[in-house]
Amino acid sequence: MEEGRIMSVRAGIVVGIVVLSFVFVVRAVFAAELSPKNDPRTAWWQHDKFGMFIHWGIYSVPADSSKGIAEWYMHNHKVPVPEYEKFAAQFNPVKFDAKEWVRIAKDAGMKYIIITSKHHDGFCIFKSALTNYNIVDATPFKRDPIKELADECHRQGIRIGFYHSVMDWHHPDYVPHREWEHKARPASEADFNRYLEYMKGQLRELLTNYGEISVLWFDGAWEGDAEKHHSKEVVAMIRSLNPNIIINDRINLPEDHATPEQFIPAGAMPDDRLWETCMTMNDTWGYSRNDHNWKSVEDLLRKLVDIVHKGGNFLLNVGPTELGEIPPESVERLRAIGEWMRLYGDSIYGTTKSPWRAMQFNGRCTSKGNTLYLHFFDWYSESVALPGLKTKIESASLLGAEGKVKTGTGKDPLSGVTVQTIQLPPNRPNAIDSVVVLQFASAPEVADPGIIVRQSATGMITLDAVESQIHGSRARYEGAAGKEHIGSWTNSGDYVSWTVFADKGGSFDVSIAYACDPTKAGTTYRVGVDDQMLTGTVKSTGSWTKFEAESLGTVKLRKGKHTVTVKPETMPHGAVMNLRRIILSPPER
Repeated sequence: MEEGRIMSVRAGIVVGIVVLSFVFVVRAVFAAELSPKNDPRTAWWQHDKFGMFIHWGIYSVPADSSKGIAEWYMHNHKVPVPEYEKFAAQFNPVKFDAKEWVRIAKDAGMKYIIITSKHHDGFCIFKSALTNYNIVDATPFKRDPIKELADECHRQGIRIGFYHSVMDWHHPDYVPHREWEHKARPASEADFNRYLEYMKGQLRELLTNYGEISVLWFDGAWEGDAEKHHSKEVVAMIRSLNPNIIINDRINLPEDHATPEQFIPAGAMPDDRLWETCMTMNDTWGYSRNDHNWKSVEDLLRKLVDIVHKGGNFLLNVGPTELGEIPPESVERLRAIGEWMRLYGDSIYGTTKSPWRAMQFNGRCTSKGNTLYLHFFDWYSESVALPGLKTKIESASLLGAEGKVKTGTGKDPLSGVTVQTIQLPPNRPNAIDSVVVLQFASAPEVADPGIIVRQSATGMITLDAVESQIHGSRARYEGAAGKEHIGSWTNSGDYVSWTVFADKGGSFDVSIAYACDPTKAGTTYRVGVDDQMLTGTVKSTGSWTKFEAESLGTVKLRKGKHTVTVKPETMPHGAVMNLRRIILSPPER
């Protein structure tokens, strides 16, 4: 009887294993067929759009960005490990309040928080059993703020994720060591595989000790490839612990989403790749006492709208002080963003990218089902044309404000084609971004006519890189905020073009702004304005990020549409230039 029961149990176990194996195989095959965009795992992330990034560590004690970004203090000042470790004893964030941090994020309209569990300096802002170099064991604070923040996020219904650096300047087995420590810490004694076991152990701690973790945000893997970092093995371990987690692309694998840093791409990613711009409010990620270059509320809000217009997410950073407080300058900006989001959040959350690459007015567009949200950065007394919109507008209204929006048809002044139009009410609801809601009977269809750059009221025509059409295989739009350009231009057959509408004809002086490394100077190129050609030779500007302008000559434009192109003629040193803009300006009278 007992033996029969044991045999029956064994048979049941075998059947169970077979069934489970089949389920796992089916799930694996199904998952392999799903792109991250279509995977239910990422649905919340695509809906929420807006998150808070937190860079916090013992680098907030010196809080110095005089030689570079503050969280890189150890590297920028070439501080040896024993000397840098002393900052841990001075780190006592007695004003840290997890409830307050989460409240600030939620009031700003942010839906998730990503915090640095460990930055490149190797110091852990969580209790780790694998090292004493952590906030509980090495500081007077003796508390685990990651635990407190995760618990508070779970209580307040906001998602929590962890930034974790693959690079570790403190761990003896991480290589390469910093060059100023070669004698004190010889690399011959290091074992990188041992370091990887340490890293995986800490990832297990983070994924098992803090409740539900929604995102793992890697960084610092540029000193080796996926093979060196055992990236596939690491990711497989993470997904075995948390199958629903979202992982970024900074472990030398594409994973779930791309992470442009400090800049907004020219448009949606190819193949509908998920992406998230991470950005600071000033110039540095960690807290710095000497960085006062704060972005305005207007700039930050319009960046959010631009990102969502292009189908991305916005991860906006705060760098708390050594006492554990989010700087008042950050709080002030987040409060103002939150006030706007309470009125206009429907035009952000749950939306998808605009059917237009760019608008013919100064603004953006977001989409949700049978609704389009038109974001107006400027307000217009004349009718606003909506070129390419094929689906008839059923109704138009202001979001979060009173006022009647009229619909109609008219001739687009830029293309001459009859298009649907809207007429805005006289009073502008919001000085930063006012939103018009267009409702349709079905999902709106738009045949995007492309970007047409219009002459400004002063008569100037400014052709920025973001507005260009790139033709070819290698050149692309890239660059940090404020230095966006057409770069990676290593194919002499690639060229760029703009479509321009001149409201007033006449003569225009043409200038070009670009950057070029000394080793790559010498490319010859032509700037074409319709059939008028100006030529130039690329000179060294000192580096790829130092942009300078030079005059090329004069052209004549009639009123109407024109095409402007920049095409290389010769490329003797393997690259063309980093092209920032072309400017056509009427001569001074």
